[in-house]
Amino acid sequence: MQRRVNPLPWKEVSPMDEKVKFIAAVCDGSVSISTLCEAFGISRKTGYKWLSRYRKEGPGGLLDKSKTPHSNPNRVGFAEERMILGVRKDHPTWGPLKIRAFLENSNPDLIWPAVSTIGSILQKRGLVKPRKKRQGMGRYSEPFKGYDHANAVWCADFKGDFKLKDGIRCYPLTISDGYSRFLLCCKGLSGTRTYETKKEFERCFREYGLPNAIRTDNGIPFAAGLGISLLSTWWIKLGILPERIQPGKPQENGRHERMHRTLKAEAVYPIRSNMKQQQKSFDRFRTEYNYERPHEALGQKPPSEFYQASKRSFPNKIQEVTYPDHFEVRKVDDGNFYWKNKRFFITKSLGGEHIGFEPVEDGIWTIYFSFVKIGIFNERKKKVSRILKV
Repeated sequence: MQRRVNPLPWKEVSPMDEKVKFIAAVCDGSVSISTLCEAFGISRKTGYKWLSRYRKEGPGGLLDKSKTPHSNPNRVGFAEERMILGVRKDHPTWGPLKIRAFLENSNPDLIWPAVSTIGSILQKRGLVKPRKKRQGMGRYSEPFKGYDHANAVWCADFKGDFKLKDGIRCYPLTISDGYSRFLLCCKGLSGTRTYETKKEFERCFREYGLPNAIRTDNGIPFAAGLGISLLSTWWIKLGILPERIQPGKPQENGRHERMHRTLKAEAVYPIRSNMKQQQKSFDRFRTEYNYERPHEALGQKPPSEFYQASKRSFPNKIQEVTYPDHFEVRKVDDGNFYWKNKRFFITKSLGGEHIGFEPVEDGIWTIYFSFVKIGIFNERKKKVSRILKV
């Protein structure tokens, strides 16, 4: 049997012939289903649909639906196993649970074997590797906003950088929705500079709208002096609350960290030749992660079934920050503000912005930037103190 490697024009053969040849190539098992779908010029969904009908009805199931007579299942065990192995070949890191969930989601009208049976099939084929036991991180009660709906909290981080084959280092910026686990961004950058990072966030804001909060670690470019960076200053002006996890406690952003483990296994190794090739790998991973890969915490459904864009759209113009009448207002110049003709340093990240001072007691003021408390000003001790975890 010749192996198909190039797309063939439909006009040279009948659609039925193409379907039969496609099924034969899949049963041969020498080429992955993804590769065959590409070669035959069909989508994965169509390929799995043909396999499903063949498994259920035999060759008659490949006829157009309007012409398909009812028939008994034919060669059920063989075709079923081929579909299981085909999914595994396309997704080498998936275990029996995810394979079964994917097949159920793709073909909800069929009854698939138990997870243990799928595991036995993989074991028989030598496709099961023993897993290393991970040390538990323990439970953590999050002091942040809850993940009670889409866009309540976005999680962001830079996945550990690595060197590509051409010697360039890749810094993957990842942004996900905490509620649905939908991966909004997976972009390989040349560094962690504010300009590049802000550009990707703006793209996400324009496509998906604005979240209520963004949770990150304390690294560059997310945090700086007094917890406020140029990036988080911009977020606050957009009405987004920056949330910072505690240093050394990645479990506070646990959902995002678990996604990073999957990203590393499926899209980082083997190392690609250059940034363009690596980005193609990231893009494929993001599509698969959002629309195909079953997620255990979501009832084995993909994140796309739970995510919807925010109703808060990215504004054409950002409004100036204002404060209530009982606040004292000062402008930050080169990181400093003036109080009774004396200069006090606060943070360069707020350069050119106005900050508000709310009286607490005699000589003590709470410092705000927009709606966010950023510090305490002790007028008597002439001291500015950080009070927040942003």
